[in-house]
Parts: sequence; structure tokens; C-alpha cells
Amino acid sequence: MEKKFKANILDYDSDKLALLLLENGFEKYRLAQIHDWLWVKAVRDFDLMTNLSKSQRQFLKDQFEIFGIKIDKIQTSQDGTLKIRFLLHDNLKIESVLIPVLEDKRYTVCVSSQAGCSLTCSFCATGKMGLLRQLTVSEIFDQYIQVNAICKEQYGQGLSNIVFMGMGEPLLNYKNVVGAIRKLCKEQELSSRRITISTAGIAKMIKKLADEDLSVNLALSLHAANDEKRNEMMPINMHNNLSALMEALRYYHRVTGSKISYEYIAFEHYNDSDQDAKNLVKLCSHFPVMVNIIEYNPVIGVDYVKSTDERLDHFARMVRRHGVMITVRKSRGKDIDAACGQLANQD
Repeated sequence: MEKKFKANILDYDSDKLALLLLENGFEKYRLAQIHDWLWVKAVRDFDLMTNLSKSQRQFLKDQFEIFGIKIDKIQTSQDGTLKIRFLLHDNLKIESVLIPVLEDKRYTVCVSSQAGCSLTCSFCATGKMGLLRQLTVSEIFDQYIQVNAICKEQYGQGLSNIVFMGMGEPLLNYKNVVGAIRKLCKEQELSSRRITISTAGIAKMIKKLADEDLSVNLALSLHAANDEKRNEMMPINMHNNLSALMEALRYYHRVTGSKISYEYIAFEHYNDSDQDAKNLVKLCSHFPVMVNIIEYNPVIGVDYVKSTDERLDHFARMVRRHGVMITVRKSRGKDIDAACGQLANQD
């Protein structure tokens, strides 16, 4: 007999679910109870839904699966950063990173939006995996839930910030990323102002995001301030050049008023010259922007070399001299391959 595959209740259409349950004798108030178990309490076992009758729980088990994510491995860096690898229901693996800044009592989770990535940025380990599949709303949502529990256990308080800077390009999984953010803001009572989406730069999707009434912060993975160099490093720039991106970001800032930042990995004698600094200053003149200079984290098979501290400091001073807010950020978790560009499910 052919095996019947059950639907994942977490990704099942809510209107269809309500109709199915009502047609099968569930009282209307049960719909809110089930929703509360799934998205507020984030329970991933029908048997734990104790305010439902045994027959109702059995009906749910007969009709549906709950495809939760499971912790597969946790690594702790010397600097306190935690990398959490999750196993998905189809045996694919993704990674999230918990970054504690104890002096500020700030705890940030870096979540993944895709298993792998379709982009081929030359400095990034994730891109070498290729795109395995998109993550669902619940798989994105559950990364926050599980890392938040770890954060409470380790530090006595929950996460303060979410950044979409893990595996994948968030704007190429647009529907599920936006859906997960809406669930997190509504069901977990999070402020969108504490959520940042990092993108390699897809102009039309940035504009679309501006019209979503979400007002999340936006970070552009810039890494080069002219098209020639950016084309070499990030092929997506050939279809989303800097002129198009600046127009899209101007629109995003005008509509949302949200923070925009540039992420800029500094490579020695490639994008850290005085001329590069001048080019970067020009890109900071379109709207208020914060620049985060990031030291390069080694990736196997990649020939880039990180800028020296002296070149980094000189570069930052040149940019800061023009009134641009700029920070030089030390990498966190690079000893466990948890830093920017290193996520690739390495054992």
C-alpha cells in the first residue's frame, strides 16, 4: 500500500484548516487554542495540547504532521558566540548563531532563510553549497524560538535582536521571510525595529519590502563601492547595480524611516584603498546610513586576505572624516566557522 504523506500543519493554509476542523466537529474556540499552541507556545507535539480532548488530538495526528526543527549540534566559540546546527525533517541542515554582547545585555540571533544559497559571492562559504531549498515560515520562526530558549537558559533573558544574516538571501525567499517576520511580531510580540534583513541587493524586492508596512531595518552587503569590483565579488550586482540599489534604498528609507546600514568586508589591497574610501563616502550621501566595516573571515578555497588593522583604521578614519557613522567590527565566532560568510555546515 502506498504511504500517505500528511500535510505539515505549520504550513497549512489557515482558512482551509479552520474549515476542515469545523466540518469535523471542532468548536470554533478550539481554532484559537490550536493556533495558540502552534505559534504562541510553539509546541511541536499534538499530545502536549492538553486543553484539547484525546479524540481531537488523535484527529490532528491522523491528518497532519508537525515538522519542527531539531538541534543537531551546538558549538561554543572562545568569545562566547554559539553556533547551533538544526536538522530539518528532510535531513537537510541549517545553522543559526547566537551572539551575546554581555556588557550591553544585547543578545542577537542570526537566522538562516535558505538551506544553502543560490548566489555565488566569491568570499562566502554558503554560496559554495548552492541552493538546496527555501526554508518555510515555520522553519524560520522556529530558529528564533529554539535559540531564544537557549539564550534564556544561558543568560537568564531572551533574545533582543534578530538579523537575517545566516544562510541564504532573504529577499529570494521573500514570501516566507515576510511571513515569518509577521508571525514573530504578532505571536511573539516582537518589535520590527529589532529585526534586520541583510541582503546582497535585489532592487525590486527592496522596494516591495518597503510597501509591506513592516519597517524592519535593512542592511546592504555592499563590500565594494564601485560596480566593477562589486561585479567581480558579487555577480548579482550585474543585474542590480549600485545606481539601481541606491534608488531602491532611497525609496525604502523614504517610505519606512527605518535604519539602513552597509556591511563592508575589507580585503587587503582590493577594496581598502583611499579611492575605495572616497567611493564609499559618495554612497553614503543618499540617505542616513551606518557603515559596519567587517574583518574578513577565511574560507577554504578563497584567495582573499583580510586587511591589516592599520589599513582598516586608516580606511575608517578617511570615511569618518566626512561625517559618516562607521564602526570597525571584530568578527565573532570565527574559531567555530560562525562568523560572516563562514556558515556551511562544516563538521
